Amino acid sequence: MLIYGFHAVLARLRRAPDSIRELYVDESRDDVRARDLLKLAADAGLRPHLVDHARLERLCPRKRHQGVVAIGEDALPAMTLDELLDGIEQPATLLLLDGVTDPRNLGACLRVADGAGAAAVIAPKDHACMLSDVAVQTASGAAESVPYIMVTNLARAMDSLGEAGFWIIGTADEADHSLYEEALTGPVAWVLGAEGKGLRRLTRERCDALVGIPMLGQVSSLNVSVAAGVVLYETLRQRTAAVRAPLSAGSAS
Repeated sequence: MLIYGFHAVLARLRRAPDSIRELYVDESRDDVRARDLLKLAADAGLRPHLVDHARLERLCPRKRHQGVVAIGEDALPAMTLDELLDGIEQPATLLLLDGVTDPRNLGACLRVADGAGAAAVIAPKDHACMLSDVAVQTASGAAESVPYIMVTNLARAMDSLGEAGFWIIGTADEADHSLYEEALTGPVAWVLGAEGKGLRRLTRERCDALVGIPMLGQVSSLNVSVAAGVVLYETLRQRTAAVRAPLSAGSAS
């Protein structure tokens, strides 16, 4: 697998340096980011190849590599759903993707999941994209920090999450109440479908609730990664407010 761009390569170096076989860096770069990366590589026992820009372009054509390209193992060791549930700390937030096949959307979802503190992103093997180099680069390091779990059957995985105490919420245009009316302080698993197609029938039927994201303009839906950002950060906002409320009450008394 090609891993390119500073965020993606630095994240792999920090988490799994042994998975990198070769590292190529633009010899003309002498900035702080490049020096930090070279030091991290040296600390990990890697000897980067300092090459000209043309060599990097041949290695990674038409990609935004920023002067750094690594060749590494295809993926980090995959986590299973059972392993996730055994080690998860509650209340946790999960993001489930149903029918999201664009690697850039996957990468962006991983990035927002990392930012909002989601424990994992889960997708079905037959209606999703693999963790490709494009997805990894778009994730800007989040592909190394957020587990991406691919399950054989998403509906059965949702059943397991329900048994584990998660409240499973899907997004749908026709929902009778909005995201902002839903209590999100407990364990939550958000389920988002691909833009346009939405959730599949079996996925929708497994949801405990369906909510809508208010759309006040002319467009009828959001890109899935934008929608993920909206719901995950509202969950984070409610959780933060719930934690602060008892503290505020205690200080007032």
